[in-house]
Amino acid sequence: MDLDVAQVRAFVRTAEELHFGRAAETLAISQQALSKRIARLESLLGTELFQRGGTGVRLTEAGQRFLPPARQTLAAADAAVAAAVGKDRPLRVDVWGHLYAPMRTLAQVAGRAGELTLGHGRDLPSVATALLHGDIDAAFGRVHPPLSAGLAHRLVRLEPVDAVLSADHPLAAEPALRPDELRDSVLWAPGALDRLDFLHRFADRFALHNTATSVNLGLAHFLAEVAEEPRRFSLLPADVPLPEVHGLRTVPLVDPTPLYAWSLLWRTGNGHPGLNSLTTACAAEAGRSRWLEYDPARDWLPERPTNPPERRDDPH
Repeated sequence: MDLDVAQVRAFVRTAEELHFGRAAETLAISQQALSKRIARLESLLGTELFQRGGTGVRLTEAGQRFLPPARQTLAAADAAVAAAVGKDRPLRVDVWGHLYAPMRTLAQVAGRAGELTLGHGRDLPSVATALLHGDIDAAFGRVHPPLSAGLAHRLVRLEPVDAVLSADHPLAAEPALRPDELRDSVLWAPGALDRLDFLHRFADRFALHNTATSVNLGLAHFLAEVAEEPRRFSLLPADVPLPEVHGLRTVPLVDPTPLYAWSLLWRTGNGHPGLNSLTTACAAEAGRSRWLEYDPARDWLPERPTNPPERRDDPH
């Protein structure tokens, strides 16, 4: 009996996700194509590998027995690919959205993802071009449309966003703010707003008509500009380590809490074995650190997630 590696990979990824839609997305194929691969594998083996029902997707006893050797089969196949393309070549990864410090997140998984080298992309279009040209293998940042055909992505982290204000701002002493309470303030952006998708969508959603732009000379310079004007504010992911800037205050945003979505992006068909290691490490850390908690009743995302994250626990 000859096993099809693509079918085995479809089984293993679905067994890890226990969700056909998410598994299909990580493999950059349609859910229908994924289901066909698994159905053909089950037909070849003469047994069902998954139980599908109202309670979700579960492995059958045969599926549980098949999973460990199936993983070994994939590891051997990936090793063969690595030998052909150059086993010692590290995974080339780039990041964008530098002001929001994407390396904070990537650094937490890098040690479990094999050897990585970092590129020099400055924005999503330039990183997407590098991926399509084969100059890099993967990239990390906030994905938003339009996205070029031939690229696939996976949501990795949803990070709450804070308002950063001058200490002299009229609302600086508040313990928390609703986004619409900032309508009389000036949204300070590190570049043209139409090129900063998250800030642009935030301004549209909460009817913030007072906006102004600066030049991105780094986080310290940008925040110093915010601090020097009492009406200015901007947005930063809550965990971004702030440089010491005199006269600056951060205030959580609530009702709703904006979430900044970090994703992993890659070229469809990239066979570098480190890519699978990186996506697996990201998924493991997301589960461990609860990176994908989301409640549409209390959180705001500019776009609907393509692989739905978990709801955030009710604190009550």
